[in-house]
Amino acid sequence: MKRIIGHILSPLHHIGFFFFLIVFQPIQWLCYKLGGYKAHKVSVDALNFCLMISYYLVLDIISFKNEQNLPTDRPIIFVANHQSMYDIPPLIYFLRDYHAKFISKIELTKNIPSISFNLKYGGGANIDRSDKKQSLGEIMKLGQRMKDNNWSTVIFPEGTRSKNGKMKEFQIGGIATILKKAPNALIVPIAIENSWKMVEYGLLWLNSFIPLKFTVLTPIEPAGKDILELVKEAENTIKAIAERNLS
Repeated sequence: MKRIIGHILSPLHHIGFFFFLIVFQPIQWLCYKLGGYKAHKVSVDALNFCLMISYYLVLDIISFKNEQNLPTDRPIIFVANHQSMYDIPPLIYFLRDYHAKFISKIELTKNIPSISFNLKYGGGANIDRSDKKQSLGEIMKLGQRMKDNNWSTVIFPEGTRSKNGKMKEFQIGGIATILKKAPNALIVPIAIENSWKMVEYGLLWLNSFIPLKFTVLTPIEPAGKDILELVKEAENTIKAIAERNLS
């Protein structure tokens, strides 16, 4: 039933999703040109709120649980598992108070309405995976911006999306690089559940009645901890939530 209804409603979702991308392209441009970073960020937050509305057009539900008292006066590295592209709009919107930035493939900075513009001018890191020097430089620049502005970043240390909800081993590279530039950054794990079920049959034909769950977990102070120990602690904490309902 989830699959049948999802297939019926998927075109409605796609129309809504791309409608918002097209509408917010000129809005972002105007906000950035007339009001700079602050106005542009408001438009990006509004865009991602609207993109989340399109999830409901296919009868999928989002819950974001954050019971942590997180600081806004220091950088934060949000560490999350990754299951689909539908992870990203809720993370941007619900973490808006922390100015969450992403590390993205440089290919995404071209020809995608709204998304490409935000990636170019939003303050994140756009990396060329075939060029290690460029990638490292971009991530270090992001770390410096985080330190200077008390921004945050969202990192998916698995390196790729999980197609069945089972997490892959976390890599330390991105986290270690950012900590070199922003050593006072707080590590905050986020567990994502069920996003993979939404795209179980591909991006074209979605599932309905999927509860997408985001849970912000207890922060980890990195001071005095080995980077391998730190990342493994975050991985295990996330896995306990993200894989709890997998068979």
